[in-house]
Amino acid sequence: MNKTKEIWIAGFALFSLFFGAGNLILPPTLGVKAGVDWWIVVLGFIITGITIPILAIFAHAKLQGTLYDFGKKVSPAFSTLFCFLIYSIAIAIPSPRTAAVTHEMAIQPFFDTPPILTSIVYFLLVFLFAVNRARIIGLIGTFLTPIIVLILLVIIGLSFFVSPGILGASGFENPFIDGILEGYQTFDAIAGVVVGAVIIISLDDSNHNTFEAKRTLIRKAGFIAGTGLLFIYGGLILAGALYASTFAENASRTEVLAGLSTQTLGNFGTTFLSVLVALACFTTAVGIVTGTADYIKGIFNNSKKAYIITAAIASIIGIIVGSYQVDFIITVAVPALMFLYPITIILIVLNTLPDKYASKLVFRGVVLVTFIFSITDFLGFIIPRENLTGIKSSIPFAEDSLGWVLPALLVFVVLNLIQKKEHP
Repeated sequence: MNKTKEIWIAGFALFSLFFGAGNLILPPTLGVKAGVDWWIVVLGFIITGITIPILAIFAHAKLQGTLYDFGKKVSPAFSTLFCFLIYSIAIAIPSPRTAAVTHEMAIQPFFDTPPILTSIVYFLLVFLFAVNRARIIGLIGTFLTPIIVLILLVIIGLSFFVSPGILGASGFENPFIDGILEGYQTFDAIAGVVVGAVIIISLDDSNHNTFEAKRTLIRKAGFIAGTGLLFIYGGLILAGALYASTFAENASRTEVLAGLSTQTLGNFGTTFLSVLVALACFTTAVGIVTGTADYIKGIFNNSKKAYIITAAIASIIGIIVGSYQVDFIITVAVPALMFLYPITIILIVLNTLPDKYASKLVFRGVVLVTFIFSITDFLGFIIPRENLTGIKSSIPFAEDSLGWVLPALLVFVVLNLIQKKEHP
């Protein structure tokens, strides 16, 4: 296959594996709430919704191993626990959420069927794709992603011409921070460390045997995927802002996206949106289930039986959780995100840096501090926030659920200065 064509197919596949339920329903609602500050929200959303996930792909290009390699410099026990938590959350929340979104937006408007039926059929297909994983990149990158991109571009393009075009006042106190935190809900940092491993293994299966060849292809594919996400996210957020006046104040995320599609594509809007939702969500679910099964397969000496059993268990969990409403799944996800996302971000960043700046000591110190200072963010969604006011007021950015950022940066700098002094 032509190398340029192969890079574009891999880039489209990465884009599609990232672009799932959260990526569809979050940006338009952000735009509706942001109003005139839509571009500030975009800047924040880019950090956690694009930059960090693509850095995860670059880290995979550097490591060319499994998710376990992301945390092994901290300790084998930590890395094992981290992998368990990542894969458990991935198959318990973002993967099932794709089925819930598909039901609410692609099935419910046309058929009076229960959500559990949608979940069963949906994850049966996911399982079939997962056990035939050798064709994932080619199928997704060649056929599914171009369809997704085309439909999205039509919706975004038409919104500029047929929308009211009136930008209202912002509903956010700090749109930049809100953009960052809403990017958590895409789960793309977690998706980056999970589906990046899928790309590595799939490239191995397609006879890309040299380290450099794989690194070059993965980096270029990551750049293509990141650029695509930037244009789509920015366009959907702006479209939401342009149509803000047409939605009720308490409109749900799925209602905003459905309304945006209907107003831009008319009577055919719902049909187009149904295809878009089904494709975007399905590819993400396949990527998550495949990535989880790959990891377990590696633990059991590349056992195909372990791969199939894991894919089956992940699909069963998807059927159960995916039968709940989207808003419920999103709400349940917040504490888990606040606990795991900061550590995931730090591991991604450290693994993209040159080794001389990311020694075992730096890994251990920065990860430990990140964990300690993110505890208040996690607890803030479990116990009354007023009980944590005293602690949060003493930590910079803690009120914005980013109290771990400055301490982690400070420890990173200090430990590198100490190492430089000891080993000039």
